[in-house]
Formats: sequence, C-alpha cells, structure tokens
Amino acid sequence: MTASPEVSVVMPCLNEAETLATCIGKARGSLQRLGVDGEVLVADNGSSDGSQKIAASEGARVVDVPERGYGAALRRGIAAADGTYVVMADADDSYALDDLGPFVDALRGGSDLVMGNRFQGGIAPGAMPALHRYVGNPVLSWIGRLFFKVPIHDFHCGMRGFRRDRILDLGLRTNGMEFASEMVVRSSLAGLAISEVPTTLRPDGRTRSPHLRTWRDGWRHLRFLLAFSPRWLFLYPAIVMIAVGAVACAALAVGPVTIGSVTFDIQTMMAAATVLMVGLYTATLALVSRAYAWRLGLLPLSPRVERFLDRFTLEWGLLVGFAMAVAGAVSFVVAATRWQESDFGALSTADMRLPLLGMVLVVAGAQVALTSFLLSLTRIGEG
Repeated sequence: MTASPEVSVVMPCLNEAETLATCIGKARGSLQRLGVDGEVLVADNGSSDGSQKIAASEGARVVDVPERGYGAALRRGIAAADGTYVVMADADDSYALDDLGPFVDALRGGSDLVMGNRFQGGIAPGAMPALHRYVGNPVLSWIGRLFFKVPIHDFHCGMRGFRRDRILDLGLRTNGMEFASEMVVRSSLAGLAISEVPTTLRPDGRTRSPHLRTWRDGWRHLRFLLAFSPRWLFLYPAIVMIAVGAVACAALAVGPVTIGSVTFDIQTMMAAATVLMVGLYTATLALVSRAYAWRLGLLPLSPRVERFLDRFTLEWGLLVGFAMAVAGAVSFVVAATRWQESDFGALSTADMRLPLLGMVLVVAGAQVALTSFLLSLTRIGEG
C-alpha cells in the first residue's frame, strides 16, 4: 500500500500551455530539493490548447473539472489531492513555485492556512497592475482585516498553503475568483490558525491577457466580504440610523429646535422618522441574515446572537411589537380627538407631530412582530 504524499501542489488551469510545463517543473524541483514526498495536480477547467497532455507529460496528475470557474477548479483539485498539506498557485509562472519551503515549514509548524505576502517578498516591475497594487489589494485586505480580524496583509495572494482536511471541513462553495476570499474569511470565522510568509511575484509568462477582470472580480470579492459580515453590511449602519433618527424624533416631538440661524421643524422630523424606520428595518435584516447564515452553515453563531435569540422568543417579540403598535394607535386616537375638538379645522405643523410619532410606533411594532416570526423559523427543531 502506497503512503499518501505529504504535500500536494494544486494548480488551476485553463489554456496555460505556454507556462504549464515550467510551473510543474518548478514545483517538482522544489519538492525534491526539500526532500518532501509530494505530488503535482493540475485541475483543468476545459483547456483547448493541449494543457492536459503537457501536464501529464511533465509528471503531473490531471483532474478534469467540467464546471467552469477558478473556485470550481480549485475545489475539485483540493478534493482530489492526496497530500496532508496543499499548496495552491496559478499556472501562469508568476508565483514562486520553485520556493515552497516557507509554506511547508509554516504548515509543519502548526498553521492551518499559510498565506503568501507578495508585498513583503517582492513584486517585480510589471507583475501587478498599479490599480491592484496600490488601491484594490490594499483596500480589500484592509476591509478583510477590519471585518474578520484576519492577521494578513495580502488578502488575495493566489499562492497559499493549508491543511487539506481543515479546508475541506469548511465546505467552501463559490466557483469564481471570490473563492480566494471565501477560503480566508471562513478559515478566520472557523478559528483556524492563519499565518503569512513572504513570497515573490513576477510578470506571468503568457502572451495572452489574464483571466482576471479588475472591476468585475474586484466587485465580486467586495460583495462576498460584505455578504459574510452582516455586522458591517446591516448592523452598524442600522445602529447609526436608529440613534440619529430616534434622537431627532424625540427632540422634535415637543416642538421646533433652533440651532444658530436654522430652525428644524416638522419637515426634519419626517426625515428623521424615515431614517429611524429604515434603521429598524436594516437591524432586523442583520439579525435574520445572521441567523439564517448560521442555519445554512455559512457563518458560526456568535455567543451574543445566540443569547439574544434565546431570550427574544417569538412570544416576547409579538408582545413587544403589539405594545408598540398599540402605543402608536393611541397616538392616532389622541391626535384625532384633538382634531375633533378644533371642529376638524386646518391642521398646523404642531398637530402633525403626534400622528407622525404614532406612524413610527405602528411601523416599528409591525416590524418587530414580523421579524420575531422569521427568527423563530431559524430555531425550528431545537425543542
């Protein structure tokens, strides 16, 4: 019985005939110099330029991946690998496949995911477009650290190593370029040990244009980061809107407010009420999206959210929502009574404050009640 290799080098491939042999040769040579028992896999995504034959002739194992996409190719390649550790890199001869040592050492040292850092290792002239080097990658890496507390500074380096079993356990799902972000984000959320090592980047050896599309793929990465962080996408904006809207509504509910030469009146209260209601709606989206993401296995349920869901039962939600709606209805009744006392005459701006407050309470009460129903669906089957 043949023992499994320690390291599998996985390269996604789509028409890489110009550079594939060089990349395979570098990877195999590095494994030999390190004395590491390893293999090279080429996850072919339907090449039409003979890349499959080149890979086989160079001693690599070819894995056919009919489903198109960078992520699809890598997911299938990782699943087919036999190594305890996997090092992945593009097959365009831009990454340092001839220097696998730092990745192997970090993995042997206990890291679950080892990211390459091209900014530390060195980026050769012409290897990375200026927009990617000075704007796209730094901004997205900063967002990744802010949202997910990932201790890395090159969030989108395509060369990285990881324990195969740990990454497979994550159940990664994306098929496109955002697969790179999904791996890092979900590794961080799962509490895996993440580190980074310097690596170099050289201009790729192809004569054709790269598969990467700056704006399309940049947006897909950003969209993924936002989707996996309901706090930043929904909760934090909601807190700001609720705070601003509630304070403004409360201040204007008793009368106009003058600051300097500017007087804020019913029109401002209407705007504040709108901001407050949008904030409440956004806050409920934060809770529901987080609860459903946990139920689908995409995000872990944080202790704070779990405690909230345990305490905020359907019955409590209905009770709070009903109380708010009743308070709003009372506001309408009081306002109507006052209007009747004035023989249903013309309404002044002062007469509009109470109905406006009632509208906010009724809408907020309905939102709380309906959201409690949605949240209760995520707890079905828990007894």
